Amino acid sequence: MQMCRRFLGATLAVLLVAPPSFAQQTHVINQSALDQAVQQRVAQDEADREALRTFLANPAVQRVAAKAGLSTGKAGAAVSTLQGDELRRAASQARTVNDDLAGGATVVVTTTTIIIVLLIIILIVALAD
Repeated sequence: MQMCRRFLGATLAVLLVAPPSFAQQTHVINQSALDQAVQQRVAQDEADREALRTFLANPAVQRVAAKAGLSTGKAGAAVSTLQGDELRRAASQARTVNDDLAGGATVVVTTTTIIIVLLIIILIVALAD
């Protein structure tokens, strides 16, 4: 019994005096990688907003919006309020329309529908704020 007490006492003493470095966790990602990820996200968000601004500046889009009674000015002001998935989805659709219009593709009903839907989404987000 005396041997057990000594062994238990010695073990507890070693554990209490052990350097705190054993208790520290290692980080999964370092600070520079985290900074780089944040910078990439900011750059992607800005590129998405620029795609939406280019979309809204297109004369064909402005004509369709005017016929639908929607304001591209309000939609343009609302672009800066979009974030996350809403921003990425809207920018993806805007890039598709921009590519179609820049490539000389015939503007058909689906492009017009996409334009109207994008404008409505942007305006809804603007009105919600």
